[in-house]
Amino acid sequence: MSDQTTMEVLRTHALPLRTDDDLDAVVDHIGDAPLVLMGEASHGTSEFYQLRAALSKRLIVERGFDAIVAEADWPDALQVSRFVQLSGGDQTADQAMAGFERFPQWMWRNVDIVRLLYWMRLHNEHVHAPNHRIGFYGMDLYSLQKSMHEVVRYLDRVDPQAANRARERYSCIDHMAADPQFYGQAAALGLRTDCEAEVVRQLADLNAQAVQHLSSAGGVVPDELFYAQQNARVAQNAERYYRTMFGGRDESWNIRDTHMADTLEALRMHLSVRKGGPARLVVWAHNSHLGDARATEMGRRGQLNLGQLMRQRCGADAVYLLGFSTHDGTVTAASRWDGAAELKRVRPSLPGSVEALLHQLSAAEPQRLARFMLPLRERPEVAAALPKSLLERAIGVIYRPETERLSHYFEADVARQFDAVIHVDHSSAVRPLESSPHWVLDEFPETYPSGL
Repeated sequence: MSDQTTMEVLRTHALPLRTDDDLDAVVDHIGDAPLVLMGEASHGTSEFYQLRAALSKRLIVERGFDAIVAEADWPDALQVSRFVQLSGGDQTADQAMAGFERFPQWMWRNVDIVRLLYWMRLHNEHVHAPNHRIGFYGMDLYSLQKSMHEVVRYLDRVDPQAANRARERYSCIDHMAADPQFYGQAAALGLRTDCEAEVVRQLADLNAQAVQHLSSAGGVVPDELFYAQQNARVAQNAERYYRTMFGGRDESWNIRDTHMADTLEALRMHLSVRKGGPARLVVWAHNSHLGDARATEMGRRGQLNLGQLMRQRCGADAVYLLGFSTHDGTVTAASRWDGAAELKRVRPSLPGSVEALLHQLSAAEPQRLARFMLPLRERPEVAAALPKSLLERAIGVIYRPETERLSHYFEADVARQFDAVIHVDHSSAVRPLESSPHWVLDEFPETYPSGL
């Protein structure tokens, strides 16, 4: 297919997103899928947060979705969930997000998230039944120490003897959990005994308690027990994750994404029982977690991811994978792990990338297609027009433009990777709540487009 024909096919199917009303087309394309996974091409782009928030609100109000599940740590997100569900002691969104202390804070402690949380809380003020209030949950596994402490804290309230057993089990690792990479390295090198058996036993104990509740007349696991179960699951999988990260990136990646999938399934089942009907979830995470890994070079290398696992477990019709992309602009990111949040320029996308291809559409019709959705599911003509292998950019919490091709691009078959892609041609950095001398808005011209 010629380049001209390709562009004509894509132009015909591209759906402009100039106003809130234009999101009707996205919601219609999502259809009845109960699991909607919304990506991001970076962890620091405001338009991605704004568009996901706008779409999530529509799904909550119009389709009865029950929660947003984010690439965030379980105990930190649970504090936020209690705030929006009117059940916690926090009075402001800033207080509710106090748990997000570790790098990268800006990923959740930012202006766009504050606006979303106040909307969720306001929505829940009009929902009489607590079991039907929407929540905000995390599915990541980095909170090893905090999750262990939350398990003990729960058991101290309900079963002091069980709490003592949990303390004894977790003592194997707790003194090193503040620096879990050090524990993982020591265990991987055989410098100390690993703690796998202890964290497995603790999760098994809580699972047994949950089974007892499920087999009783009511058949419902209390929320606080379920929350403790998830913290124990984090502890088990985080211990394994940190042990394996020194043996190979693919294995540790697979543990992390499998944990996300298991958490998502457990949460969906719990909320379904709690509300008395099938739960529907919106998921927020990076494109690299949500775009089906089988359509990427990472999948060929042996990596799996959340999007792939949910398609395999639930069926493609039940799962909607929405990717995001941008050509250039600004982004909030660090230059190294644990570094300060910086306001950085995003370089124009490389030739031969999906971003560059979509930029051609925007450049040809800048007024109509400055931002647009390209539907892929049930669009065989679009799939046929797209090259089977394009470069695709992924900016995480670190952005290294000086080594961009090596650090941030991989090959992918976009039509198999996602059900649709939203492209924002020129994007702007998310604004952190914490000020930093490295994040200076005046450094760049005021060209930020208004958000949906």
